[in-house]
Amino acid sequence: MLSTSLRTGRAGALRASNAGEHVTLGGWVHRSRNLGGIVFLDLRDLDGIVQVSFGTDWASAECIAAAAAVGVESVVVITGAVVPRSENTRNAEMGTGDVEVQGVSLTVVGPAVTPVIPVARGRGEKLAAEELRLRHRYLDLRRADLQANLVLRHKLLQESRRYLSERGFLELETPILTKPTPEGARDYLVPSRVHPGEFYALPQSPQIYKQLFMICGFDRYFQIARCFRDEDLRADRQPEFTQIDIEGSFVTQDDILALAEGLISSIWRVAGVEIPASFPRMTYADAMERFGCDRPDLRYGLEIVDYTPAFRDVAFNITTSVIESGGRVRGIIVPGGAAWSRKQVDEVESLAKAAGAGGLMRLRRLDGKLDGPMAKFLEGNPAFADLVEGSLMLFVAGADRISHPALDRVRQECAKRLELVRDGDRQFVIVTDFPMFDRDPSTGTLAAVHHPFTAPHAADVAAFPDKPEAWRALAYDVVLNGTELGGGSIRTSDPALQSRMFELLGIGDQEEQERRFGFLLEALRAGAPPHGGIAFGFDRIVMLLAGAPSLRDVIAFPKTTAARAMFENAPTHVPAADIADLHIRLKEQP
Repeated sequence: MLSTSLRTGRAGALRASNAGEHVTLGGWVHRSRNLGGIVFLDLRDLDGIVQVSFGTDWASAECIAAAAAVGVESVVVITGAVVPRSENTRNAEMGTGDVEVQGVSLTVVGPAVTPVIPVARGRGEKLAAEELRLRHRYLDLRRADLQANLVLRHKLLQESRRYLSERGFLELETPILTKPTPEGARDYLVPSRVHPGEFYALPQSPQIYKQLFMICGFDRYFQIARCFRDEDLRADRQPEFTQIDIEGSFVTQDDILALAEGLISSIWRVAGVEIPASFPRMTYADAMERFGCDRPDLRYGLEIVDYTPAFRDVAFNITTSVIESGGRVRGIIVPGGAAWSRKQVDEVESLAKAAGAGGLMRLRRLDGKLDGPMAKFLEGNPAFADLVEGSLMLFVAGADRISHPALDRVRQECAKRLELVRDGDRQFVIVTDFPMFDRDPSTGTLAAVHHPFTAPHAADVAAFPDKPEAWRALAYDVVLNGTELGGGSIRTSDPALQSRMFELLGIGDQEEQERRFGFLLEALRAGAPPHGGIAFGFDRIVMLLAGAPSLRDVIAFPKTTAARAMFENAPTHVPAADIADLHIRLKEQP
C-alpha cells in the first residue's frame, strides 16, 4: 500500500515475515558504523529503523565505499535483500530487530550537512534546549517520540470524525476572517486592504456561526476548528489551537453530556485506554466548597471543610474579625503532616499567600494534644476531637474568593508532598450549574462566567428576576485529574432573553446591541430551535494521552511561551509599503 516508483515500502515496517524479499527503501541515515570489511547503516523512516549492512560477500566495493562516506541524516535510497538476523544479533528493542537488509546499492538523494541538533540520541543523552529545537523544528520532528505524538494526533482526529459522523453530525466549516466579538480574551485583528479603517478578527471560537447553523436547520454540526486568542500564554496555552467543536438542536444538557462521554471514551480507547462509559456529576457549588476549584482533581481526598461554626465563639482576633465581616474559616486535614518541619509548612504557606491568602493558620496533634499557636483556644473543642495523632490542619480565614484559590493550591501541594497521585489513575468528572454571572466586587458590574450566549436555568430567572447573580447557567465542563478537557452549554434561543442578557452585561443600548450582535439577534428572530453544544481542547487531549509534558510536543509547529514561531521567525516586521497598503500607521516605539 505504501509502495511507490521509488520504494517498495517503509523500512521500519519490515518483519521476519519479509525475509527473502528484495526491497527498495528510502529514508534517513540514523547512524553508521564502519567495521572495516562491512558497513552498517541504520535507516530510519516514519515506521521506525532497520539495520542495513554492506559487506564484500554481496555488495560491490563502490557501494561499500558510498555507504562508508554517507553523512548522518542524509536521505538515501537503498536496494537489497531482507535476511534473518542470527540468534545472537537479534535486537528485541527494535520492531525490525529479527531482520536486516543486505544492501546491494545506495543512492544519496538528499545529502545533509551535519545537523545543528542531534536527532539520534544515546541512552541518557539530554535533548538540546527547547528554543534551539523549536528553531530547527524540521530536525526536532524527526525524533521518534514527536513523530509518534503526531501519528497519535492523526488517529484521534479520525476517531472523532468517525464517532460524530456515525451519529449524524455533519462536518461543516466556519469562517476564519470574522467579526470582532471578544469572548474574554483579545482578538487577533486583521486589517482590510479594500475597506480602509476596518478590521476582521480571527475567531476565538466558531460559537456564533455554529448557532447560526442550528437556525439554518443543520441540526447536528461538528468541526475540527482552528481558533485564535491573543492572551498571555501558559504552558498549556497556545495563541492558535484546535478544538473539537460540536452543536446540536432539540437537545438538553443530558443529551450533550451523553454524547461527550461517548466521544471521550472512544478517543481514549483508540489510545489503548479503557475508561468508564459515564462520568460522575458535580455542581459548581459543590466543587468549590469541597475542593476550592471548578476543575477538581479527584485522585485524592484532602477535601476542604468549613470550620467557621467551631471558631464562631473562639476569642481569636484573626478568625473573629473575618467571621464578623462575613468571611469563613476553612481548611484541610493533612494526614501525617504533623511531622513536617516548620520550613516545609512555610513553603506550603507561601503558595497560599501567592494565591491571595494572608497566611495559613496551623494546628496539629502530637502526643495526644493539640499543638500550635491556636491550640489554647481550641483544646476541648468537639470539632477537633477527631483530629488523629500525627495529623496537621491548615486553615485559611477570609472571603470565599480568597480562600477558594488558596486552599486549592494548598491541597494540590500537600497531595504532591504526600505522593497521593498514582500513575495511571484517571478520575473524570462533569461539573455543572456554573454561575451565570460574576459580579465585580469593586465596580458591581456583571461579567458572563462562560459567554453571553449561554442560557440560564429558567427556574432561576423566574425565582430571582431582579437578582441575576443568583442565576445558574446551563453550562458544563468535562474535567480529568484537575484539567479541563472541554466545556459547553445550552444556548439562549429566545431573542428577547438574549437581548436581556446583553443588557445585564452592560450592552443595554439597542443600537449598540445591533451593531455588535445584530446578525445573531436577527437570525434568532427568524426562529431558532433549542440548541446547545460543547467544545474540547484537542491539543490538550493529545498531550494527556501521549504523556507529553507540554502542548508544544503534540503540535507540529508550535509557538513559544512568548508567542513566537522560532522556526520561521514570526511575527516579523513588514515593509512600510505593505503597512501603508493596509491604511494603518505604526506607533513609534519609545
